[in-house]
Amino acid sequence: MTAGFTFLGQFLDHDMTFDPTSSLARRQDPESIRNFRIPLLDLDSLYGSGPGASPQLYDQSLDGGRTSFLTEPIPGSEAVSVDGSPRHDVPRNSQLIAIAGDPRNDENLIVSQLHLAFLRFHNTVVTDVRAELGSGHTTDELFAEAQRTVRWHYQWLILHEFLPKTVGQATIDDVLNNGLKYFRWRHNPYIPVEFSVAAYRFGHSQARPSYRANFGTSATDPSQQFFALLFDPSAVNPDDPTDLRGGRRAARRFIDWQTFFDFGDSRARPNKKIDTILSTVLFHLLGQPPDSPTSLPTRNLLRGLTMGVPSGQRVAQAMQLPQLAPGDLADLSLLHLQQSTPLWFYILREAAVTANGEHLGPVGGRIVAEVLAGLIQGDSQSYLKQQPDWTPTYGSGGAFTMVDLLKTGGVVATIA
Repeated sequence: MTAGFTFLGQFLDHDMTFDPTSSLARRQDPESIRNFRIPLLDLDSLYGSGPGASPQLYDQSLDGGRTSFLTEPIPGSEAVSVDGSPRHDVPRNSQLIAIAGDPRNDENLIVSQLHLAFLRFHNTVVTDVRAELGSGHTTDELFAEAQRTVRWHYQWLILHEFLPKTVGQATIDDVLNNGLKYFRWRHNPYIPVEFSVAAYRFGHSQARPSYRANFGTSATDPSQQFFALLFDPSAVNPDDPTDLRGGRRAARRFIDWQTFFDFGDSRARPNKKIDTILSTVLFHLLGQPPDSPTSLPTRNLLRGLTMGVPSGQRVAQAMQLPQLAPGDLADLSLLHLQQSTPLWFYILREAAVTANGEHLGPVGGRIVAEVLAGLIQGDSQSYLKQQPDWTPTYGSGGAFTMVDLLKTGGVVATIA
């Protein structure tokens, strides 16, 4: 996977779950945790409650604020842009708080700009749908058709690009062709604790310590480019910190996506592999509450304890899938965790042992594939339910990728 898939995975996470109430300090019953986000892959983190109930997200100068998202140019960005064109940002209030359907999509510059790309993709679809439908339709009908189109392309991308790269083509093919084996629900899909607390946190191991955000004014001169740590506590400039934290706007704070996704020009950089080695920047998270751990690995392990999540071995046994050999976990013997390994750690080690860290292994991959595919299958408005033989109208050859979305949204720099 290239570097952008870490942040696409973060974007998907924010679309599925939002839990501001759970605590790392006390034991909790997973069934009592309320998800403040509808557990579907329907982009409510983007659309909020729609133009009527979330008007702050929509451009009031177009169609009375009923169809298109508000985005804002970054002042002075053309002076540092390799092709001299202005770049855009998500809308912000006077205190630079992002006006977004989910505030977590402004945690870092990369996911914030990814959120922007989806906003602009929707706006392009609105323009195209308007031309296709003609003048005989209301603004509400125009918005509904554009939203459906965007959601179906997003779901297609998850099933046909994100999941094959994340769990392996064989695993997602088996899920789609032969159905779900483990993920069941009575009325509506939900988020299993084995997914939210363990398996889907695999992306933390993929995060690199630093990234090249953009090419500055030169695609060949590194001194002209914005290259920075993901998080850096010493980056104290309140207006333009030298790291990639979110919540800021400055001329150079935009993303040139060629280093994050594969445009066929050899500029894309890889993710870290999925394993038990995490970047040091994740041990010093910013903005955590007082007396709360700032180490992301510590937070993940504590969350597994407070939620009472079974060990990796118990989950593998319950799923009737091969377990890791004791020798694969020999480094845990002094901690007495070799036979009862925290599920999050187990899934990372499983990926490293069984797939060389290129994608998730049998247990982790099956959990992630079944939940993501199940959420789409369980959505009565998804393309799998409404029109299972549908194919994308954007992209080419009946396929649609993140590169296609970024190009359609007009957020790709022209680089010689």
